[in-house]
Amino acid sequence: MLASQITRRRFIHISGAVTGLGLAALGTGFARPGQASPLFHEWRGVALGADASLQLYHPDAAEAERLIADAVAEVHRLERVFSLYDDTSALSRLNRDGELADPPQELVELLGTTERYARATDGAFDPTVQPLWTLYAKHFSVENADPNGPSLADIRGAAAKCGYQQVTVNAGKVAFGRSGMGLTLNGIAQGYITDRVAELLRARGVTHTLVDMGETRALDAHPEGRPWSIGIKDPRAENRLIAKLALDNQAISTSGGYGTQFDAAGRFNHIFDPATGSCANRYLSVSVIAPTAACADALSTALSLMPIDRASQALANAGATRAYFVLPDGRVIDRSA
Repeated sequence: MLASQITRRRFIHISGAVTGLGLAALGTGFARPGQASPLFHEWRGVALGADASLQLYHPDAAEAERLIADAVAEVHRLERVFSLYDDTSALSRLNRDGELADPPQELVELLGTTERYARATDGAFDPTVQPLWTLYAKHFSVENADPNGPSLADIRGAAAKCGYQQVTVNAGKVAFGRSGMGLTLNGIAQGYITDRVAELLRARGVTHTLVDMGETRALDAHPEGRPWSIGIKDPRAENRLIAKLALDNQAISTSGGYGTQFDAAGRFNHIFDPATGSCANRYLSVSVIAPTAACADALSTALSLMPIDRASQALANAGATRAYFVLPDGRVIDRSA
């Protein structure tokens, strides 16, 4: 399987969402039970390779369309900073050259945020695991690849190139301290972009909105006055929910190895332990509720690698609220900060 063919599966289900493609404005006035909200506008698309959507309540259809267009433009602008699949993006140029002069302000800001969450999780969250991604993707792209994965020597070699402490970040330059290093922001960039879109809309007076640019953040309650109903999908059954949660002015992110797998057997996935180079297999999935989508995104990734007894401290360190762990037997265990 080629790295460019690997896609993220959907972990979150938004109950009662309006369905359809493009931008839809439905009806007039509030809906009766079972009907679509009349002033509810929706956009669906893709952001950084993940399904994305924007659900917005606004009385003016023309203004709603302008708001959504501006939000989508912001997504595309940030993709040109963070995308690994765009050779001209700031992140791709940094990985190729090992340094980047005059980096975009958003890259500097997000790398500062990644360091905060790396420290909060004792290094479990580490954006420098790109060499491990490259190793596993290359290994499994070869026909008749060894099903046991890359050799231990190759894994150790790739892991030796990891280490968030080896990245120098300032307004004038971002640089790697070791040869062969590389960054992936896929464990936080979707959350960061979700937050940026939410902040853009909030600054323009928008309320009653659900932003999902790979991760999900609610601005205020649902337009009907209740919290947004968010379902966590059962990793073992695509069409079944394993838990339902209420979201109001919070964000949620779910990470799970089953979302992006390198091999058909599902033994190797995209969540890497930066210390050992191995893949996350403790849980079927981990969901985190936090004030921001970037925080939830980073913590759901990090907690996928950590024992449950360390979760509460990590959540408190990072400012997150609660985590839900789906165990291999299907049980759900939650921990709070």
